[in-house]
Amino acid sequence: MNDTQSWYTIEDIDHIDSPALVVYPKRVSENIHTLKKMVNGDTSRLRPHVKTHKTQEAAAMLMDAGIRQFKCATIAEAELLAMSNAPDVLLAYQPVGPKAHRYLELIKKYPNTAFSCLVDHTANAERLSTIASDNDLKIQVYIDINVGMGRTGIPAGDKAVQLYQGIQLLDNIEVLGLHAYDGHLRDPDVSQRRQRCLLGIAPVWAMVSELERQGYPTPVVVAGGSPTFPIHAADTRVVCSPGTFIFWDKGYGDGLPEQHFVHAALVLTRVISLPTPTTLCLDLGHKAIAAENPIDRRIHLLNAPGLKPISQSEEHLVVEAHEGHGWKIGDVFYGLPYHICPTVALYERAIAIAEGQQSGVWPIKARDRQVIV
Repeated sequence: MNDTQSWYTIEDIDHIDSPALVVYPKRVSENIHTLKKMVNGDTSRLRPHVKTHKTQEAAAMLMDAGIRQFKCATIAEAELLAMSNAPDVLLAYQPVGPKAHRYLELIKKYPNTAFSCLVDHTANAERLSTIASDNDLKIQVYIDINVGMGRTGIPAGDKAVQLYQGIQLLDNIEVLGLHAYDGHLRDPDVSQRRQRCLLGIAPVWAMVSELERQGYPTPVVVAGGSPTFPIHAADTRVVCSPGTFIFWDKGYGDGLPEQHFVHAALVLTRVISLPTPTTLCLDLGHKAIAAENPIDRRIHLLNAPGLKPISQSEEHLVVEAHEGHGWKIGDVFYGLPYHICPTVALYERAIAIAEGQQSGVWPIKARDRQVIV
C-alpha cells in the first residue's frame, strides 16, 4: 500500500461490490495483542465472546494467540467454535425448549470440546439434568448472576446460594462457577464506571466467600463485557469475556477512550444517486448496517466525515452534503459502524484486506441460528 494512503484504503476497490463488510486481519491481530497485554499475558483469564466476529478465522487467530476458552450466545456460535477445535466453550444462555435438546446434541457431536451453559432457575436445571441423564451425560453449568442489568440471572445472595446448593445435588449437573454480565455500565467517565462495576460485583465476591465457608470448591467467576473489561482485568480472580475488541467500533471507540483497540472492520458503500444538489443516496440501508441507534449514530464515513445521514430505508441511505460538494455517482465511502456486532450478522461473508488488497474471505458462519445441530 502507498504510504500516503489511509490504513483502510483498498487499491482494488473496483472489484468489490457494495455494500460489503471488510476486515483487516493485521489490525485484528493487533487487537488480540492489546487484549492479552491487559491481563499481563495470562490467557487463562480470557474467555472472549465470539458474538462480534462469528467466524472460524478470528477464532483461529485467538487460539493461535494461546486463548483456549470462549463464550458465545447461540448454539450456532457454540458449534462454530467446536468446529474450530476450541477446547472450552461457554454458552452464555440458559437452554430452554428445543434449545436444551440441541445443546445435548452439540455435546455429543463434539466430544473434544468442553461445553458449559448458564442456569438461573432450579426447574430448568432439573430439566437439563433429566435430559442429560437420558443421554448418559453430565452437564457443566455456571449460575447466571444478575448484577444490575435486569435481563437474566438471579441476584447474588441467599437465594442464589440456595440455587447453587440445590443444583449441586442434581446427579447430572456440575456447577463450575458464577457468571456476571454488567453490560449496562457504560459511563463515559471510567472512574464512575469503575465505582459502579465494583459495587455491582461485590455481592458476587460475598457469595463466593459464603460458598467457600460452606466447604464448596471456589467457584470460577466469569464477569464483564467490553465497557468493564479493564476494571475486571485488574482483578486476577476474574475470567474476563469482552467481545467487541476483536473489530472495535465507533460507539465504543468514542465511549471507551481508555481502551486502545483499533478499528478492524468497516462497511463499504457507494453513491448510487444524486437526488438533489445537496444530497447523496448511498447503497447502505437497514439491511447493511445495524439500525437500532438514531440515524446519526449508525455509520461514520471515514473519508467523508462531513456528510450527515438524514433518512434511511431498507436499501438506501440519504446523506446531506454542502452545495458544490463534488461527489459523483460511484464514489466509494469507507464506513465505520457505531455497533459492529449486529452489523456483522447482516453479512454472509467479510472480505479480508491485506496491504490494500483482497486477501481472502471470512464466511460469517454463525450468523444463522443453526449450522448443523
